Amino acid sequence: MKKNIAIIMGGYSSEHHISIKSGNVVHKYLDRNKYNAYRIVITKDRWFYLDDNDQEHPMDKSDFSITTDTEKIHFDCVFNAIHGTPGEDGLMQAYFELLDIPQTSCNHYEAALTFNKRDLLSTLKPYGVPCATSYYLNKGQSVDEDAIVDKVGLPCFVKANRAGSSYGVSKVHKKEDLGDAIENAFSEDNQIIIESFLDGTEVSVGVITFNNEVTVLPSTEIISENDFFDFEAKYLGKSQEITPARISEEQESNVRQSAEFIYRTLGLKGYTRSEFIFIGDVPHLLEINTTPGLTEESLLPQQAKIAGISLEALFDSAIVEALR
Repeated sequence: MKKNIAIIMGGYSSEHHISIKSGNVVHKYLDRNKYNAYRIVITKDRWFYLDDNDQEHPMDKSDFSITTDTEKIHFDCVFNAIHGTPGEDGLMQAYFELLDIPQTSCNHYEAALTFNKRDLLSTLKPYGVPCATSYYLNKGQSVDEDAIVDKVGLPCFVKANRAGSSYGVSKVHKKEDLGDAIENAFSEDNQIIIESFLDGTEVSVGVITFNNEVTVLPSTEIISENDFFDFEAKYLGKSQEITPARISEEQESNVRQSAEFIYRTLGLKGYTRSEFIFIGDVPHLLEINTTPGLTEESLLPQQAKIAGISLEALFDSAIVEALR
Protein backbone atom coordinates (compact mmCIF):
# COMPACT_ATOMS: atom_id res chain seq x y z
CA MET A 1 0.00 0.00 0.00
CA LYS A 2 1.24 3.48 -0.83
CA LYS A 3 2.39 5.70 2.03
CA ASN A 4 0.79 9.10 2.52
CA ILE A 5 3.55 11.72 2.64
CA ALA A 6 2.99 15.32 3.74
CA ILE A 7 5.57 17.70 2.28
CA ILE A 8 5.61 20.72 4.58
CA MET A 9 6.85 23.98 3.07
CA GLY A 10 6.64 27.74 3.59
CA GLY A 11 7.23 28.72 7.19
CA TYR A 12 7.22 32.02 9.05
CA SER A 13 10.58 33.51 8.08
CA SER A 14 12.05 35.46 5.18
CA GLU A 15 12.93 32.08 3.63
CA HIS A 16 9.24 31.25 3.00
CA HIS A 17 9.41 31.56 -0.80
CA ILE A 18 12.64 29.55 -1.02
CA SER A 19 11.03 26.78 1.02
CA ILE A 20 8.04 26.72 -1.35
CA LYS A 21 10.45 26.08 -4.23
CA SER A 22 12.16 23.26 -2.33
CA GLY A 23 8.83 21.67 -1.40
CA ASN A 24 7.58 21.77 -4.98
CA VAL A 25 10.73 20.01 -6.20
CA VAL A 26 10.29 17.28 -3.59
CA HIS A 27 6.65 16.93 -4.68
CA LYS A 28 7.75 16.65 -8.31
CA TYR A 29 10.33 13.92 -7.76
CA LEU A 30 8.71 11.66 -5.16
CA ASP A 31 8.01 8.21 -6.58
CA ARG A 32 4.24 8.04 -7.18
CA ASN A 33 4.43 4.24 -7.31
CA LYS A 34 5.37 4.27 -3.63
CA TYR A 35 3.90 7.49 -2.23
CA ASN A 36 0.81 9.66 -2.25
CA ALA A 37 2.39 13.12 -2.00
CA TYR A 38 0.56 16.09 -0.45
CA ARG A 39 1.85 19.67 -0.39
CA ILE A 40 1.18 21.25 3.00
CA VAL A 41 1.85 25.00 3.25
CA ILE A 42 2.61 26.33 6.73
CA THR A 43 2.12 30.05 7.41
CA LYS A 44 1.63 32.04 10.60
CA ASP A 45 -2.02 32.60 9.77
CA ARG A 46 -3.02 29.15 8.60
CA TRP A 47 -1.94 25.69 7.50
CA PHE A 48 -3.45 24.26 4.34
CA TYR A 49 -3.21 21.47 1.79
CA LEU A 50 -2.51 22.65 -1.76
CA ASP A 51 -3.96 20.21 -4.29
CA ASP A 52 -2.75 19.59 -7.84
CA ASN A 53 -5.02 22.39 -9.08
CA ASP A 54 -3.50 24.78 -6.53
CA GLN A 55 -6.77 24.86 -4.59
CA GLU A 56 -6.37 25.34 -0.84
CA HIS A 57 -7.94 23.02 1.76
CA PRO A 58 -7.66 23.52 5.54
CA MET A 59 -5.60 21.27 7.82
CA ASP A 60 -6.81 19.86 11.13
CA LYS A 61 -3.96 20.82 13.48
CA SER A 62 -5.26 18.58 16.26
CA ASP A 63 -4.02 15.48 14.46
CA PHE A 64 -2.33 16.92 11.34
CA SER A 65 -4.90 15.53 8.93
CA ILE A 66 -6.87 16.74 5.92
CA THR A 67 -10.41 15.92 4.86
CA THR A 68 -11.34 15.57 1.20
CA ASP A 69 -14.79 15.10 -0.29
CA THR A 70 -14.52 11.36 0.28
CA GLU A 71 -12.17 10.68 3.21
CA LYS A 72 -10.06 11.89 6.11
CA ILE A 73 -6.36 11.49 5.33
CA HIS A 74 -3.67 10.87 7.93
CA PHE A 75 0.02 10.83 7.10
CA ASP A 76 2.58 8.07 7.45
CA CYS A 77 5.52 10.48 7.27
CA VAL A 78 6.28 14.18 6.97
CA PHE A 79 8.93 15.43 4.55
CA ASN A 80 10.26 18.64 6.08
CA ALA A 81 11.17 21.27 3.45
CA ILE A 82 10.75 24.35 5.67
CA HIS A 83 13.85 26.56 5.91
CA GLY A 84 13.92 28.68 9.05
CA THR A 85 11.20 28.78 11.68
CA PRO A 86 9.14 26.68 12.46
CA GLY A 87 10.65 23.85 10.40
CA GLU A 88 14.35 24.24 11.14
CA ASP A 89 14.29 25.43 14.76
CA GLY A 90 12.59 22.44 16.39
CA LEU A 91 8.99 23.65 16.63
CA MET A 92 7.52 21.40 13.92
CA GLN A 93 9.74 18.53 15.02
CA ALA A 94 8.38 18.71 18.58
CA TYR A 95 4.81 18.87 17.25
CA PHE A 96 5.30 15.73 15.16
CA GLU A 97 7.06 13.94 18.01
CA LEU A 98 4.00 14.60 20.19
CA LEU A 99 1.72 13.26 17.44
CA ASP A 100 4.06 10.28 16.87
CA ILE A 101 4.39 11.04 13.15
CA PRO A 102 7.82 10.26 11.62
CA GLN A 103 9.52 13.22 9.91
CA THR A 104 12.62 13.50 7.78
CA SER A 105 14.75 16.09 9.60
CA CYS A 106 16.61 15.89 12.91
CA ASN A 107 14.75 15.78 16.23
CA HIS A 108 13.46 18.90 17.99
CA TYR A 109 16.36 19.51 20.40
CA GLU A 110 19.03 19.05 17.75
CA ALA A 111 17.10 21.30 15.35
CA ALA A 112 16.84 24.06 17.95
CA LEU A 113 20.53 23.73 18.83
CA THR A 114 21.86 23.85 15.27
CA PHE A 115 19.53 26.71 14.29
CA ASN A 116 20.99 28.84 17.07
CA LYS A 117 24.45 29.73 15.76
CA ARG A 118 25.72 30.90 19.16
CA ASP A 119 24.61 27.76 21.00
CA LEU A 120 25.87 25.48 18.21
CA LEU A 121 29.38 26.93 18.23
CA SER A 122 29.50 27.00 22.04
CA THR A 123 28.51 23.32 22.13
CA LEU A 124 31.14 22.25 19.61
CA LYS A 125 34.09 24.29 20.89
CA PRO A 126 34.83 21.86 23.78
CA TYR A 127 35.10 19.09 21.17
CA GLY A 128 37.88 21.04 19.46
CA VAL A 129 35.89 22.14 16.40
CA PRO A 130 37.62 25.31 15.13
CA CYS A 131 35.48 28.38 14.43
CA ALA A 132 35.81 32.16 14.20
CA THR A 133 36.21 34.47 17.21
CA SER A 134 32.76 35.77 18.12
CA TYR A 135 30.97 38.50 20.08
CA TYR A 136 27.34 38.15 21.20
CA LEU A 137 24.76 40.92 21.39
CA ASN A 138 21.06 40.92 22.35
CA LYS A 139 18.49 43.53 21.40
CA GLY A 140 18.32 46.26 24.02
CA GLN A 141 21.91 45.85 25.18
CA SER A 142 24.26 48.79 24.83
CA VAL A 143 26.60 48.55 21.85
CA ASP A 144 30.30 49.02 22.59
CA GLU A 145 31.83 49.32 19.13
CA ASP A 146 35.38 49.56 20.49
CA ALA A 147 34.92 46.32 22.45
CA ILE A 148 33.54 44.57 19.37
CA VAL A 149 36.46 45.63 17.18
CA ASP A 150 38.98 44.80 19.90
CA LYS A 151 37.63 41.24 20.10
CA VAL A 152 36.83 40.28 16.49
CA GLY A 153 38.80 42.84 14.45
CA LEU A 154 37.92 44.26 11.04
CA PRO A 155 36.55 43.27 8.65
CA CYS A 156 33.96 41.26 10.56
CA PHE A 157 30.58 39.65 9.95
CA VAL A 158 27.42 40.74 11.75
CA LYS A 159 24.76 38.02 11.61
CA ALA A 160 21.26 37.37 12.86
CA ASN A 161 21.73 34.46 15.27
CA ARG A 162 18.68 32.49 14.12
CA ALA A 163 18.13 33.06 10.41
CA GLY A 164 19.18 31.53 7.10
CA SER A 165 19.83 32.35 3.43
CA SER A 166 22.12 35.20 4.56
CA TYR A 167 19.19 37.30 5.74
CA GLY A 168 20.40 39.76 8.37
CA VAL A 169 24.09 39.28 7.46
CA SER A 170 26.54 42.10 6.70
CA LYS A 171 30.27 42.25 6.17
CA VAL A 172 31.65 45.32 7.97
CA HIS A 173 34.93 46.93 6.94
CA LYS A 174 34.77 50.13 9.00
CA LYS A 175 33.79 50.68 12.63
CA GLU A 176 31.36 53.44 11.69
CA ASP A 177 29.34 50.90 9.66
CA LEU A 178 28.74 48.59 12.62
CA GLY A 179 25.58 50.39 13.72
CA ASP A 180 23.75 49.87 10.42
CA ALA A 181 24.87 46.23 10.24
CA ILE A 182 23.65 45.56 13.78
CA GLU A 183 20.29 47.17 12.99
CA ASN A 184 20.00 45.01 9.86
CA ALA A 185 20.70 41.85 11.87
CA PHE A 186 18.16 42.81 14.53
CA SER A 187 15.53 43.11 11.79
CA GLU A 188 15.69 39.30 11.53
CA ASP A 189 16.30 38.25 15.15
CA ASN A 190 16.67 39.75 18.62
CA GLN A 191 19.98 37.96 19.05
CA ILE A 192 23.04 38.54 16.88
CA ILE A 193 26.52 37.11 16.56
CA ILE A 194 29.50 39.15 15.35
CA GLU A 195 32.38 37.07 14.00
CA SER A 196 35.94 37.66 12.91
CA PHE A 197 36.62 37.49 9.18
CA LEU A 198 38.23 34.22 8.08
CA ASP A 199 40.23 34.71 4.88
CA GLY A 200 40.25 31.39 3.07
CA THR A 201 38.43 29.00 0.74
CA GLU A 202 34.77 28.50 1.64
CA VAL A 203 33.22 25.06 1.20
CA SER A 204 29.86 23.47 1.89
CA VAL A 205 29.60 19.79 2.83
CA GLY A 206 26.42 17.71 2.83
CA VAL A 207 26.03 14.81 5.23
CA ILE A 208 23.03 12.50 4.93
CA THR A 209 21.88 9.11 6.15
CA PHE A 210 21.55 7.00 3.01
CA ASN A 211 20.85 3.25 2.94
CA ASN A 212 21.09 3.29 6.75
CA GLU A 213 24.64 4.68 6.68
CA VAL A 214 26.00 8.15 7.45
CA THR A 215 27.24 9.39 4.07
CA VAL A 216 29.42 12.45 3.46
CA LEU A 217 28.80 13.98 0.05
CA PRO A 218 31.45 15.68 -2.12
CA SER A 219 32.22 19.21 -0.93
CA THR A 220 31.28 22.32 -2.91
CA GLU A 221 33.62 25.30 -3.27
CA ILE A 222 31.86 28.65 -2.98
CA ILE A 223 33.17 31.65 -4.94
CA SER A 224 30.98 34.73 -4.57
CA GLU A 225 31.02 37.61 -7.04
CA ASN A 226 29.93 39.82 -4.14
CA ASP A 227 31.83 40.62 -0.96
CA PHE A 228 30.62 37.37 0.60
CA PHE A 229 28.16 34.51 -0.04
CA ASP A 230 25.06 36.67 0.44
CA PHE A 231 21.47 36.26 -0.78
CA GLU A 232 22.28 37.42 -4.33
CA ALA A 233 25.21 35.03 -4.51
CA LYS A 234 23.11 32.14 -3.24
CA TYR A 235 19.94 32.65 -5.26
CA LEU A 236 20.51 35.18 -8.05
CA GLY A 237 23.49 33.62 -9.77
CA LYS A 238 26.16 35.91 -8.32
CA SER A 239 28.49 33.03 -7.40
CA GLN A 240 30.31 29.98 -8.68
CA GLU A 241 29.52 26.69 -6.95
CA ILE A 242 32.15 24.12 -7.90
CA THR A 243 31.54 20.47 -6.99
CA PRO A 244 33.79 18.75 -6.13
CA ALA A 245 35.72 21.59 -4.53
CA ARG A 246 39.17 22.44 -5.89
CA ILE A 247 40.97 21.71 -2.64
CA SER A 248 43.84 19.42 -1.70
CA GLU A 249 43.36 15.80 -0.70
CA GLU A 250 44.33 16.73 2.86
CA GLN A 251 41.80 19.56 2.99
CA GLU A 252 39.07 17.34 1.55
CA SER A 253 39.86 14.62 4.08
CA ASN A 254 39.89 17.10 6.97
CA VAL A 255 36.58 18.73 6.07
CA ARG A 256 34.86 15.39 5.47
CA GLN A 257 36.05 14.13 8.84
CA SER A 258 34.89 17.32 10.56
CA ALA A 259 31.44 17.28 8.93
CA GLU A 260 30.88 13.63 9.82
CA PHE A 261 32.20 14.14 13.36
CA ILE A 262 29.74 16.99 13.93
CA TYR A 263 26.83 15.00 12.47
CA ARG A 264 27.55 12.01 14.72
CA THR A 265 28.49 14.00 17.83
CA LEU A 266 25.29 16.06 17.76
CA GLY A 267 23.14 13.02 16.98
CA LEU A 268 21.80 14.49 13.73
CA LYS A 269 19.74 12.64 11.16
CA GLY A 270 18.27 13.31 7.75
CA TYR A 271 20.03 15.90 5.59
CA THR A 272 22.53 18.45 6.83
CA ARG A 273 24.78 20.91 5.04
CA SER A 274 27.71 22.39 6.97
CA GLU A 275 29.61 25.51 5.92
CA PHE A 276 33.37 25.84 6.52
CA ILE A 277 36.22 28.20 5.69
CA PHE A 278 39.77 26.89 5.45
CA ILE A 279 42.61 28.55 7.30
CA GLY A 280 45.52 26.62 5.86
CA ASP A 281 44.38 23.00 5.85
CA VAL A 282 42.08 23.42 8.86
CA PRO A 283 38.33 23.82 8.21
CA HIS A 284 36.61 26.33 10.53
CA LEU A 285 32.88 25.81 11.03
CA LEU A 286 30.51 28.65 10.18
CA GLU A 287 27.09 27.03 10.58
CA ILE A 288 24.94 23.96 9.96
CA ASN A 289 21.69 23.79 7.97
CA THR A 290 19.37 20.91 8.89
CA THR A 291 16.76 21.60 6.21
CA PRO A 292 18.96 22.75 3.33
CA GLY A 293 17.68 23.87 -0.06
CA LEU A 294 16.33 21.03 -2.22
CA THR A 295 15.80 22.59 -5.65
CA GLU A 296 17.62 21.18 -8.67
CA GLU A 297 20.16 24.02 -8.34
CA SER A 298 20.67 23.76 -4.56
CA LEU A 299 24.02 22.68 -3.13
CA LEU A 300 23.01 19.40 -1.49
CA PRO A 301 21.28 18.02 -4.63
CA GLN A 302 24.35 19.09 -6.65
CA GLN A 303 26.58 17.15 -4.27
CA ALA A 304 24.28 14.12 -4.33
CA LYS A 305 24.34 14.12 -8.14
CA ILE A 306 28.17 14.03 -8.17
CA ALA A 307 27.94 11.11 -5.71
CA GLY A 308 25.65 9.29 -8.13
CA ILE A 309 22.45 9.85 -6.13
CA SER A 310 19.46 11.09 -8.14
CA LEU A 311 16.83 13.43 -6.71
CA GLU A 312 14.35 10.54 -6.71
CA ALA A 313 16.75 8.38 -4.68
CA LEU A 314 17.74 11.29 -2.41
CA PHE A 315 14.15 12.12 -1.48
CA ASP A 316 13.12 8.48 -1.21
CA SER A 317 15.99 7.80 1.18
CA ALA A 318 14.86 10.53 3.55
CA ILE A 319 11.44 8.92 3.90
CA VAL A 320 12.85 5.41 4.19
CA GLU A 321 15.19 6.51 6.99
CA ALA A 322 12.43 8.42 8.81
CA LEU A 323 10.14 5.39 8.69
CA ARG A 324 12.97 3.09 9.78
